[in-house]
Amino acid sequence: MKVTGIIWLEDIVEKLWHKHGVEQDEVKEVFKNSPYFRSVEKGHREGENVYSALGQADSGRYLIVFWLIWNPCG
Repeated sequence: MKVTGIIWLEDIVEKLWHKHGVEQDEVKEVFKNSPYFRSVEKGHREGENVYSALGQADSGRYLIVFWLIWNPCG
């Protein structure tokens, strides 16, 4: 799997920093540093799926990133 773009929601960006101490750049680094991808579960809406990426930021810190992929065709 290759992630080529991210749509950032402002409340999620703030939560990343205030609750978890994670910056947007660290999330981007995880995706570019060959993470381990996994399908986690079906989302709450039709065509929505939750995935995770386990990887390392350039600082050496390990992170698990969760995100949604939505396919309107199901």
